[in-house]
Amino acid sequence: MLSFQSLTVAYTGSPVIDELNLDIQDGAVVALLGANGAGKSTLLRTASGLLAPRAGRVQLDGQDLTSVAVENRVRLGLAQVPEGRSVVTELSVDENLHLGGLWRYRDRSDRNAAVDQMYEMFEPLWRRRMSLGHELSGGERQMLSLARALISEPRVLLLDEPSLGLAPRVVAQLMTLLRETADRTGLTVLLAEQNVTSALSIADRGVVLGLGEIVVDAPAADLAADPALRQAYLGF
Repeated sequence: MLSFQSLTVAYTGSPVIDELNLDIQDGAVVALLGANGAGKSTLLRTASGLLAPRAGRVQLDGQDLTSVAVENRVRLGLAQVPEGRSVVTELSVDENLHLGGLWRYRDRSDRNAAVDQMYEMFEPLWRRRMSLGHELSGGERQMLSLARALISEPRVLLLDEPSLGLAPRVVAQLMTLLRETADRTGLTVLLAEQNVTSALSIADRGVVLGLGEIVVDAPAADLAADPALRQAYLGF
């Protein structure tokens, strides 16, 4: 479904991503792992159109996205949840969700139904639906960011460090929800994550980046179970 072909990306000077080739199958949950500076966030930002590659291309179902604007990539089915739990802090939880579904559901009753579905998935958000974004805890903001992305019914979800700064219990809840959503809907997930154990626990496949190149690409269970691979590339 999602393909990176000979992708090279640089901000200035040396490439952050260098001649990278990666294919992600429909419905797969792929954990994108590696140290800070390995190129994980850069790869996600290039996929969503926030960065333009120096060379190579990104394809979705065989369609070259190189010249496709960010908003049109969203309409094609790409959604990104950036690092930092990005929500509109001046709006309520309910308003944030309606904003996320605005382009997908022109009819208000359809949008209301989609928002209600998100509340069923994220029960804590229902209890906080009238609270403003800045009044939420870190875990609640991450739930809201995820729900706002899912309400548009994406085919591919790009997640950047969703566990950052969250309590282990909240991380476990979010990861379980991601796996259940992928299993139920066929959602494809590319998950950039420093919490290696949590990411591999829900992923089908683990891809480890090192200095902008793929150094390991293996089934998640194999990567988690192999102490030599873990120590060499993941540090535990």
